Amino acid sequence: MAQVEATTERVVAADPETVFDTLADYTGTRAKLLPEHFSEYEVREGGDGEGTLVHWRLQATSKRVRDCLLEVTEPTDGELVEKDRNSSMVTVWRVTPAGEGKSRVVVTSTWTGTGGIGGFFERTFAPKGLGRIYDAVLARLAAEVEK
Repeated sequence: MAQVEATTERVVAADPETVFDTLADYTGTRAKLLPEHFSEYEVREGGDGEGTLVHWRLQATSKRVRDCLLEVTEPTDGELVEKDRNSSMVTVWRVTPAGEGKSRVVVTSTWTGTGGIGGFFERTFAPKGLGRIYDAVLARLAAEVEK
């Protein structure tokens, strides 16, 4: 079984602290950033970065739905890590400066893929599909912080 990875990035016109705080605000703005692929959003513990436990269902395709229960950590400045208790998926959000008043946001999800022909299709198509979903999240993030 191979590791599968999906990475998406965007430069937004807001300082890194504002962008990071917006991403880390699970009780407030985070829910507003999620497109229709996410449902049943619920903060179960915490709500602001480190120590948060958040639940959602992610519908990547019409047939593929993940029930996610994510533990949030902040291992370094500008980094949020969401580890799914229900699978091998780990999503890392990195916010770094990108010039005067701008930030680069990179989101990377990794997980252990399945084997065989199903694994081939997963490694081929899942990163593109998840990339499109996170593109939508980053577009909503930009709209939120560039107000």
